[in-house]
Amino acid sequence: MTNNRVRKILIVGGGTAGWMTAAVLAKLLKNDYADIQLVESEEIGTVGVGEATIPQIGTFNRTLGIDENDFVKATQGSYKLGIEFVNWGALGERYIHPFGAYGLDMDGVSFHAFFLKHHASGYGPETMDQYNLQALAARQNRFMRPVNAGNSPLSKIAYAFHFDASLYARYLRKYSEARGVTRHEGKITNVALHPETGYVQHVQLTDARILDADLFVDCTGFRGLLIEQALKAGYNDWSHWLPCDRAVAVPCESAERLTPYTRSTAREAGWQWRIPLQHRIGNGHVWSSAFTTEERATEILMSNLDGKALDAPRHLRFVAGHRRKFWDKNCVAIGLSAGFIEPLESTSIHLIQSGVAKLMQMFPSGGFNQPDIDRYNRVTTFEYERIRDFIVLHYHLNRRDDSELWKYTRNMPIPDYLADKMELFRSHGRVFRENEELFNDTSWFAVMIGQGLKPLDYDPVADVQSPEETARRLQNIRETIATSATYMPTHEQFIAENCDARTYVAA
Repeated sequence: MTNNRVRKILIVGGGTAGWMTAAVLAKLLKNDYADIQLVESEEIGTVGVGEATIPQIGTFNRTLGIDENDFVKATQGSYKLGIEFVNWGALGERYIHPFGAYGLDMDGVSFHAFFLKHHASGYGPETMDQYNLQALAARQNRFMRPVNAGNSPLSKIAYAFHFDASLYARYLRKYSEARGVTRHEGKITNVALHPETGYVQHVQLTDARILDADLFVDCTGFRGLLIEQALKAGYNDWSHWLPCDRAVAVPCESAERLTPYTRSTAREAGWQWRIPLQHRIGNGHVWSSAFTTEERATEILMSNLDGKALDAPRHLRFVAGHRRKFWDKNCVAIGLSAGFIEPLESTSIHLIQSGVAKLMQMFPSGGFNQPDIDRYNRVTTFEYERIRDFIVLHYHLNRRDDSELWKYTRNMPIPDYLADKMELFRSHGRVFRENEELFNDTSWFAVMIGQGLKPLDYDPVADVQSPEETARRLQNIRETIATSATYMPTHEQFIAENCDARTYVAA
């Protein structure tokens, strides 16, 4: 390889990962910097079940200059204020992991400390919801975007989206092609490596066409056509911590109310997702083949739908973990080709977004300097491991004795980082966001409290306020949030007035 700049980029694979990558490269590099091409085959299906997101997707869309109303209409989208977890702590329990912070930090002390002090004698998930506008609005099926309202919680409404992933890929394809990305239709039959350097030289299609490039982005999904099959990057298997290795997915008819949150319901050997879109509900059951059968898992899903199934169930197999090298030589893996963490906290699309952002931060010259590649792999590994720990928390922190999966995950050894987090919280309710990990203190607090981890004591710095002053301030916060929630329109009303998919006209 020479030390000139990368002049040609080939994205191998389409779907959400491929077209998100293409859109960012086309927007930020522009076609006069590099020739950006993408090859995909309509004969190869995409997973297309990752339809729930986290608030960072808003940054992605704004970077592209996408109009939000247009995007929501085009993808049959709805809004998301958080995730409701049902039966995760114990059967019959439910809580919301909301976007946005709880309450308000006071006197330089975390709100969480005052909450724990005030509720030292007992608290529940419903009590927590009263201190978070997103959680309360979700319970009431309300939504609006933030407005300029001074110190009101209405000024800081954090939200994400539910959308049809295949429609999003189609939307970004149109965006990318309008900015010069060239799409090739075809199936790849061969990946050629340079005999001396081991770099990817080109891919060959069934019709004998050859597509070469300086930089290759592998978006081929679980199979990792370039990063694994050709370059042998290796894989870190996390199935001993995350034993679910199968999923079955099916859409169904819409329910009466369009809820502004994702729901995750723990089942006997896994969990079921529910993602409401404007035209349907996306459903799936993530399960472990070590603890149940495909027939039983499918039966559970099909018997717990809101309405009539709109398609035949689709079955998926996966192994939780990630490539040992996300970037090897002149190939970067993005999306499922990089790794897989079950979508319990809607991180799949975010990991695509994050992978592309890191690629732009470390964008190579033609020389592909190893320190750049090493840093990319190091920070991406850190991100995957911290998300893994947060997902493992949900499984480990349960009090269920009704099935073997939950007994196993409650008693299994857990990663040291997670064990330290739990012990720190168990002592005085303290939780901190370490370095650049994705989930902040609010997220950890929501899940640990929501699933019943009660600290032995509260943070002593909360005693800077008297119990009476703390009670007065917490009451004021509850009342402010309750008033703010009643100001918000219903989710259906907001969509009808701003982004009803029935009014979409493709440009």
